[in-house]
Amino acid sequence: MTGDLSGPAIHALLADGTTVRVRAVEPEDRDQLHRLYARMSPENLRMRFFAVSPRSAALAADHACTPSGPGHRALAAELQGRIIGLAEYDACDERGSAELAVAVADGQHHRGVGTLLVEHLASAARADGITLFLADALSENAEVLRLFSDLGLRVTRRTDGPETRCTIALDQDDAYLRAVEKRGRTADLASMEPLFRPRSVAVVGAGRRPGSVGRAVLRHLRTSGFTGRLFAVNPHAHALLGVPSYPAVAALPFPPDLVVVATPATAVPTVAEEAGEAGVHAMVVLSAGLDPVQAQALLTACRTHGIRLVGPNCLGVANTDPALRMDATFAAGHPRPGTAGIGVQSGGVGIALLEGLARLGIGVSTFASLGDKYDVSGNDMLQWWENDGTTDLALLHLESFGNPRAFSRTARRVTRRMPLLTVDAGRTDAGRRAAASHSAAAATGTLTRQALFIQAGITATRSVGELLEAAALFHAQPLPAGTRVAVVTNAGGAGVLAADACVEAGLVLPALTSDLVGDLLAVLPDGAAVGNPVDVTAAVAEDELGACLDRLTAHRGVDAVVVALVPTAVAAATGDDLVRAVTRGPAARRSPVALVRLEQDASVRLLPAAEGGEIPSYAQPHAAARALAHAARRTAWLARPPGTRRTPEGIDPPRARAVADQWLTGHPDGGWPGPRACAELLGCYGIPQSPWAWAETEDDAVRAAEHLGGSDGRVVLKAHWPGLVHKSEQHAVRLDLLGEAQVRSAYQDLRTRFEGLMTGVVVQPLAERGTELLAGIVQDQVFGPLIIFGLGGTATEVFADRAARLAPLTDLDVHDLIASPRCAPLLFGASGADPVDLDGLEQLLHRLSGMAENVPQLAEADLNPVLATPGGLTVLDARLRLLPPRPHDPYLRRLR
Repeated sequence: MTGDLSGPAIHALLADGTTVRVRAVEPEDRDQLHRLYARMSPENLRMRFFAVSPRSAALAADHACTPSGPGHRALAAELQGRIIGLAEYDACDERGSAELAVAVADGQHHRGVGTLLVEHLASAARADGITLFLADALSENAEVLRLFSDLGLRVTRRTDGPETRCTIALDQDDAYLRAVEKRGRTADLASMEPLFRPRSVAVVGAGRRPGSVGRAVLRHLRTSGFTGRLFAVNPHAHALLGVPSYPAVAALPFPPDLVVVATPATAVPTVAEEAGEAGVHAMVVLSAGLDPVQAQALLTACRTHGIRLVGPNCLGVANTDPALRMDATFAAGHPRPGTAGIGVQSGGVGIALLEGLARLGIGVSTFASLGDKYDVSGNDMLQWWENDGTTDLALLHLESFGNPRAFSRTARRVTRRMPLLTVDAGRTDAGRRAAASHSAAAATGTLTRQALFIQAGITATRSVGELLEAAALFHAQPLPAGTRVAVVTNAGGAGVLAADACVEAGLVLPALTSDLVGDLLAVLPDGAAVGNPVDVTAAVAEDELGACLDRLTAHRGVDAVVVALVPTAVAAATGDDLVRAVTRGPAARRSPVALVRLEQDASVRLLPAAEGGEIPSYAQPHAAARALAHAARRTAWLARPPGTRRTPEGIDPPRARAVADQWLTGHPDGGWPGPRACAELLGCYGIPQSPWAWAETEDDAVRAAEHLGGSDGRVVLKAHWPGLVHKSEQHAVRLDLLGEAQVRSAYQDLRTRFEGLMTGVVVQPLAERGTELLAGIVQDQVFGPLIIFGLGGTATEVFADRAARLAPLTDLDVHDLIASPRCAPLLFGASGADPVDLDGLEQLLHRLSGMAENVPQLAEADLNPVLATPGGLTVLDARLRLLPPRPHDPYLRRLR
């Protein structure tokens, strides 16, 4: 539901995990609604109508079926074709308020039907300009009063005798979003119990041929020791691998919790419909190659019958809980039990992660290959791991995001409890095309994904190998307190490589304090160089190296230690094991330790430690440094406060929306408004603009230049015509014009070159010198509004020096935006220069964030250049693109 109740129906989950269909009420529903009220108990009718009144019930049913419009909306919750709940509002005479009414069928109470309907109705009401719901209830009707108070919205009550008047403010603030998330999490977890904790599993399509996928899954379920009931579905066999087989799902002795489908694509929709009719609530579809008709039929069957679906085109799911031991995959081996959760879209990446973690000895809690991700998504997996009581490390590989803003809120919460690692896949155009062809993923820009990862505290790596290297460190070592690293080596060359790798990864090699230097010299052999790196020499003994590491890891000036060792004949002759010196005492060490062994064959290993725990050992110093850098960034993110959203003064969102609507009335397909409309929209948000004038004739341009010319009288002329976006590329700008003759000449030149196109020119005073910046908005079709900031002017595309964050921005997001681009030192006052107006720059970004959030018609904004000086900020050129808004509530509970 997107605020437009005439749109398509959606499916959502009730508190117990049941799937219902939420849709607009239609005139054809009259009979169903009459039956809804007719079946209510007298007590339920009294609570709804304040009296046992069949006539009131009949009139209410008729009224709900009246055509929808901004003044009246009615929503129904439908369970397998039967309406079980109704919520509607009617606008009041008082502007912005509406009377709310809710009814839930007998036998359907305490499942969250009414709450779900009110959430969706409130979303539609906001889109209609409604800000308050008013509702009357009997004071003894504790259930409906609790429904209102538990919504998470601000509710005030006024009691008058037996009745209570509730006023519900529809502001979608953070408290409301947290309440919606909590309800969604409860429903989501309940719906996934049959998927990840099934008591019975049936494999449909398990063949007699040894090489079939279904048979491989059936064998995995048997050999993993699945503790529940196991069935095969094959019309040509009575038993497979010792498992009883039945001709169809309907023939099973009882409905299984989970059905795994490995049939040809043509048979998948039939199997799904049959499973749904039998009462199955979870399904994993391994089959690939479904055409659009088959795909829609599969999803329709799952939604109609309330089946949670993983896949299609996937590797399967697994839960290593010793009480369950379910491996419903066709991977090469079984994952060992453990605490790492894995969620992937690509089955190949899933196999690589499973095998990589197995080599490291890291066990898995839950594994899900999501495939084409028709239903169960990365967001579902995060909520499962957050609440399963086992997972403490999450690995995700996603090629697409269904609801990134909901995912971001969930990820921010989950990453406070456990590291969340991902591979930033699709960084290039070729990669995005491959992702789209592989999993129907929407092409998502690198800046947008990176903004999501940074703001949500997600550790983003560039490859599966790097992800495993980081996972090894997160699994085995404490987080570093900061970025200060000490490098220890028994060979100078290896120390140099490690030092370079650390600095290139963004870590710092500080000079060691005098007290620490003294402590190290006291335990190391003669000839040791106690700088940073610390060269302990080839003569170092095992005990000496161990004592050195103990002192470094205990010192408050060192946050992590990288130990780069090479095998030497000296150690071999003395019987010293330098690796053992590294692994002998991690239980007493405050800071993490990463070992580098250049002769190691595997890229990363986990070495058991004598006092418990493990030490990660890397074949390359760059791998160790990257892993430590990821860990240091997580430390910094965890130490960050949540940040505060700021509402700038002097903004007028209603007027901005009215200006946009007025322009779109004359341009229903959208486009790029002219200078006047752009200036008016920016003015609604108090965004400072350079003075300007519009000139449609040569004489107009001269008069404007005389009026606008600064102290030296110099001006700029910019040609304009509808659709012109990149003026500099079109050579449609004339700079540094002084006097009437130059203005006339420039105007004539522009008119001649752009004859038939140019509708006029913008005249502005020549700007003073300063730093030219870019600030803008992009409404990403998947991720929502993105705020972009960086180096501007004509060089903006050449240097591509910019950063991005998803709106709404907090004060910390704004600081990050300003500090992230490479040009940031220019803003803060490089080489003794005065800093630009940083307060004004922060204000500009907050105003853009508010504009992106509050003006849904704004598809794109490009303020370039924004001139930044110590004295203030000025937008010299602005281009805005408006499109008819598509109302969409990204936080509304719904299934994909």
